[in-house]
Amino acid sequence: MQKKEYTITVYTENQVGLLNRIAIIFSKRKINIESLNTSPSEVDSVHRFTIVINETEEVVRKLCRQIEKQVEVLKAYYNTNDEIIWQELAMYKVPTDIIAEQVKVERLLSQHGAKAVVIRKDYTVFEVAGQRDETDNLIKVLEPYGLIEFVRSARIAIIKNSEGFHKKLKEFEYSEPGEEVIENEYLNDNEKVFSM
Repeated sequence: MQKKEYTITVYTENQVGLLNRIAIIFSKRKINIESLNTSPSEVDSVHRFTIVINETEEVVRKLCRQIEKQVEVLKAYYNTNDEIIWQELAMYKVPTDIIAEQVKVERLLSQHGAKAVVIRKDYTVFEVAGQRDETDNLIKVLEPYGLIEFVRSARIAIIKNSEGFHKKLKEFEYSEPGEEVIENEYLNDNEKVFSM
Protein backbone atom coordinates (compact mmCIF):
# COMPACT_ATOMS: atom_id res chain seq x y z
CA MET A 1 0.00 0.00 0.00
CA GLN A 2 1.19 3.48 -0.87
CA LYS A 3 1.39 6.29 1.66
CA LYS A 4 -0.72 9.38 1.09
CA GLU A 5 -2.03 12.35 3.03
CA TYR A 6 -4.92 11.62 5.38
CA THR A 7 -6.84 13.95 7.66
CA ILE A 8 -7.95 12.36 10.92
CA THR A 9 -10.83 14.08 12.69
CA VAL A 10 -11.33 13.19 16.35
CA TYR A 11 -14.31 14.30 18.44
CA THR A 12 -13.60 14.33 22.16
CA GLU A 13 -14.60 15.60 25.54
CA ASN A 14 -12.47 18.58 26.55
CA GLN A 15 -10.14 16.96 29.10
CA VAL A 16 -6.67 17.92 30.33
CA GLY A 17 -3.94 15.54 29.16
CA LEU A 18 -5.86 14.05 26.22
CA LEU A 19 -3.75 15.83 23.60
CA ASN A 20 -0.61 14.34 25.14
CA ARG A 21 -2.06 10.82 25.14
CA ILE A 22 -3.13 11.14 21.49
CA ALA A 23 0.32 12.47 20.51
CA ILE A 24 1.94 9.46 22.25
CA ILE A 25 -0.10 7.10 20.03
CA PHE A 26 1.63 8.64 17.00
CA SER A 27 5.11 8.90 18.52
CA LYS A 28 5.12 5.23 19.66
CA ARG A 29 4.57 4.25 16.02
CA LYS A 30 7.15 6.79 14.79
CA ILE A 31 4.49 8.61 12.73
CA ASN A 32 5.14 12.29 12.10
CA ILE A 33 2.16 14.63 12.55
CA GLU A 34 2.23 17.13 9.66
CA SER A 35 -0.47 19.37 11.16
CA LEU A 36 -2.52 19.41 14.36
CA ASN A 37 -5.41 21.69 15.26
CA THR A 38 -7.81 21.58 18.20
CA SER A 39 -11.00 23.59 18.41
CA PRO A 40 -14.55 23.55 19.74
CA SER A 41 -17.07 21.69 17.55
CA GLU A 42 -20.65 22.47 16.62
CA VAL A 43 -21.81 20.55 19.71
CA ASP A 44 -21.38 22.22 23.10
CA SER A 45 -18.74 20.50 25.28
CA VAL A 46 -17.38 18.46 22.35
CA HIS A 47 -13.94 19.35 20.97
CA ARG A 48 -12.48 18.51 17.59
CA PHE A 49 -8.90 17.48 16.75
CA THR A 50 -7.81 17.74 13.10
CA ILE A 51 -4.61 15.75 12.50
CA VAL A 52 -2.78 15.44 9.17
CA ILE A 53 -0.38 12.57 8.48
CA ASN A 54 1.20 10.79 5.50
CA GLU A 55 0.57 7.07 5.89
CA THR A 56 -1.12 4.03 4.36
CA GLU A 57 -4.84 3.55 4.86
CA GLU A 58 -4.24 0.40 6.90
CA VAL A 59 -2.05 2.29 9.39
CA VAL A 60 -4.54 5.17 9.56
CA ARG A 61 -7.39 2.74 10.27
CA LYS A 62 -5.40 1.19 13.14
CA LEU A 63 -4.55 4.64 14.51
CA CYS A 64 -8.24 5.59 14.59
CA ARG A 65 -9.06 2.39 16.47
CA GLN A 66 -6.29 3.11 18.98
CA ILE A 67 -7.38 6.74 19.43
CA GLU A 68 -10.96 5.63 20.08
CA LYS A 69 -9.76 3.51 23.01
CA GLN A 70 -9.16 6.75 24.93
CA VAL A 71 -12.06 7.19 27.36
CA GLU A 72 -12.72 10.83 26.40
CA VAL A 73 -12.79 10.15 22.63
CA LEU A 74 -16.27 9.99 21.14
CA LYS A 75 -15.35 9.26 17.54
CA ALA A 76 -12.37 9.16 15.14
CA TYR A 77 -12.72 9.55 11.37
CA TYR A 78 -10.20 9.54 8.54
CA ASN A 79 -10.48 11.03 5.09
CA THR A 80 -8.38 11.68 2.00
CA ASN A 81 -7.99 15.24 0.70
CA ASP A 82 -10.66 14.56 -1.95
CA GLU A 83 -13.22 13.81 0.77
CA ILE A 84 -12.79 17.07 2.70
CA ILE A 85 -12.84 20.83 2.26
CA TRP A 86 -9.77 22.25 3.96
CA GLN A 87 -7.88 25.47 4.49
CA GLU A 88 -4.86 26.84 6.31
CA LEU A 89 -4.19 30.44 7.33
CA ALA A 90 -0.82 31.99 6.50
CA MET A 91 0.72 35.30 7.55
CA TYR A 92 3.59 37.13 5.86
CA LYS A 93 5.64 40.03 7.26
CA VAL A 94 7.29 42.32 4.69
CA PRO A 95 9.04 45.72 4.87
CA THR A 96 6.46 48.52 4.55
CA ASP A 97 8.74 50.87 2.59
CA ILE A 98 9.20 48.32 -0.20
CA ILE A 99 5.48 47.49 -0.32
CA ALA A 100 4.55 51.19 -0.37
CA GLU A 101 6.90 51.87 -3.30
CA GLN A 102 5.96 48.85 -5.38
CA VAL A 103 2.47 49.11 -6.86
CA LYS A 104 3.15 45.75 -8.50
CA VAL A 105 3.25 44.09 -5.06
CA GLU A 106 -0.27 45.30 -4.25
CA ARG A 107 -1.52 43.81 -7.50
CA LEU A 108 0.25 40.52 -6.74
CA LEU A 109 -1.24 40.40 -3.25
CA SER A 110 -4.77 41.00 -4.54
CA GLN A 111 -4.27 38.22 -7.12
CA HIS A 112 -3.52 35.86 -4.22
CA GLY A 113 -6.43 37.06 -2.08
CA ALA A 114 -4.13 38.56 0.56
CA LYS A 115 -5.29 41.28 2.92
CA ALA A 116 -3.35 43.57 5.23
CA VAL A 117 -3.69 42.74 8.92
CA VAL A 118 -1.17 45.22 10.37
CA ILE A 119 0.52 48.20 8.73
CA ARG A 120 3.41 49.84 10.62
CA LYS A 121 6.27 52.07 9.53
CA ASP A 122 8.79 49.23 9.61
CA TYR A 123 6.68 46.29 8.44
CA THR A 124 3.31 45.19 7.06
CA VAL A 125 1.63 41.84 7.80
CA PHE A 126 -0.60 40.16 5.22
CA GLU A 127 -2.77 37.10 5.63
CA VAL A 128 -4.11 34.54 3.19
CA ALA A 129 -6.41 31.56 3.69
CA GLY A 130 -6.00 28.67 1.29
CA GLN A 131 -4.47 25.32 0.60
CA ARG A 132 -0.78 24.56 1.06
CA ASP A 133 0.27 25.20 -2.54
CA GLU A 134 -1.51 28.58 -2.52
CA THR A 135 0.22 29.77 0.63
CA ASP A 136 3.58 28.43 -0.59
CA ASN A 137 3.20 30.29 -3.89
CA LEU A 138 2.82 33.60 -2.08
CA ILE A 139 6.12 32.97 -0.25
CA LYS A 140 7.85 32.81 -3.64
CA VAL A 141 6.08 36.00 -4.76
CA LEU A 142 7.10 37.97 -1.64
CA GLU A 143 10.71 36.74 -1.26
CA PRO A 144 12.10 39.24 -3.83
CA TYR A 145 10.45 42.07 -1.84
CA GLY A 146 12.20 41.21 1.42
CA LEU A 147 9.96 38.67 3.15
CA ILE A 148 10.88 39.02 6.85
CA GLU A 149 8.77 36.32 8.42
CA PHE A 150 6.23 33.64 7.47
CA VAL A 151 3.94 31.45 9.58
CA ARG A 152 1.19 28.99 8.65
CA SER A 153 -1.57 27.60 10.84
CA ALA A 154 -2.61 23.99 11.19
CA ARG A 155 -5.27 22.63 8.86
CA ILE A 156 -8.97 23.03 9.49
CA ALA A 157 -11.27 20.72 7.56
CA ILE A 158 -14.91 19.89 6.98
CA ILE A 159 -15.99 16.49 5.66
CA LYS A 160 -17.83 16.88 2.32
CA ASN A 161 -20.37 14.06 2.67
CA SER A 162 -21.68 14.31 6.20
CA GLU A 163 -25.46 14.53 5.92
CA GLY A 164 -27.03 13.82 9.27
CA PHE A 165 -23.64 14.05 10.91
CA HIS A 166 -24.64 16.76 13.39
CA LYS A 167 -27.55 14.60 14.57
CA LYS A 168 -25.28 11.58 14.95
CA LEU A 169 -22.74 13.66 16.91
CA LYS A 170 -25.52 14.85 19.23
CA GLU A 171 -26.41 11.19 19.84
CA PHE A 172 -22.82 10.50 20.97
CA GLU A 173 -23.46 12.80 23.93
CA TYR A 174 -26.18 10.44 25.16
CA SER A 175 -24.71 7.03 24.21
CA GLU A 176 -23.66 4.69 26.97
CA PRO A 177 -19.95 3.86 27.32
CA GLY A 178 -18.85 0.35 26.44
CA GLU A 179 -21.18 -0.13 23.48
CA GLU A 180 -19.71 -2.28 20.72
CA VAL A 181 -17.45 -0.60 18.13
CA ILE A 182 -18.36 -1.38 14.51
CA GLU A 183 -15.44 -0.88 12.13
CA ASN A 184 -15.83 1.21 8.97
CA GLU A 185 -19.52 2.00 9.13
CA TYR A 186 -20.38 4.52 6.43
CA LEU A 187 -22.57 7.57 7.07
CA ASN A 188 -22.35 8.20 3.33
CA ASP A 189 -20.52 6.54 0.46
CA ASN A 190 -17.24 8.42 0.93
CA GLU A 191 -17.09 9.01 4.68
CA LYS A 192 -15.18 6.41 6.65
CA VAL A 193 -16.04 6.26 10.33
CA PHE A 194 -15.70 4.05 13.33
CA SER A 195 -19.00 4.25 15.13
CA MET A 196 -20.48 3.09 18.39
